Amino acid sequence: MSKILLLEDDPLLSATLLDLLRAEGLEVSHAIDGEEALEISYAQKFDLYLLDINVPLLNGIDFLKLLRDSGDLTPAFFISALRDIKTISHAFDTACDDYIKKPFDFDELLVRIKAHIVKKNPEIIYGKMRYDLLSKRIFMDETEVDLGYVDKEIFDLLVRNMGQTIEKTSFFDVMERPTDLALRVHITKLKKRFCLHVTNIKSIGYRLEKI
Repeated sequence: MSKILLLEDDPLLSATLLDLLRAEGLEVSHAIDGEEALEISYAQKFDLYLLDINVPLLNGIDFLKLLRDSGDLTPAFFISALRDIKTISHAFDTACDDYIKKPFDFDELLVRIKAHIVKKNPEIIYGKMRYDLLSKRIFMDETEVDLGYVDKEIFDLLVRNMGQTIEKTSFFDVMERPTDLALRVHITKLKKRFCLHVTNIKSIGYRLEKI
């Protein structure tokens, strides 16, 4: 499970982000000021820092500069209402990886976070299965498993979107002769082969449940 440190002092935005990120299966630690964030960052390792700039005691830019000076190269995104080029330039001078201006679209933020985490951690572990997201290679008990094109594409859709319902039309796009029955056969084969916990969302699609 990927871990994020969120530095944000706005109670409403913090609550929304915590719910959103945790619903995606991410582990999130939350700090409301820079000094608290600093203490948390010393105690744990994170896959991403998500930082507001205008926070009490130690602002987000100074927080990240301290970490960079100490050799901490953990990827960092700024989320800020500050839009002036001087602040943005200063933020990138601290070696941040992205700068997202408030107000922002939550779905876009999730896309950016997921893309960055995949680059850093390009594997998904599910029970005895290990999946390399970049090469699309599948391993069971460290033995590589071969799948046909359609099964592999359906498997990829399920695993990349774990915990989310995928509409049938997305699966149909990778099938030669798409029908509900054919899709059910493919899903059933994958469930048995990899011990996948897949839920059929009636008339909508399928969802790979998190374990």
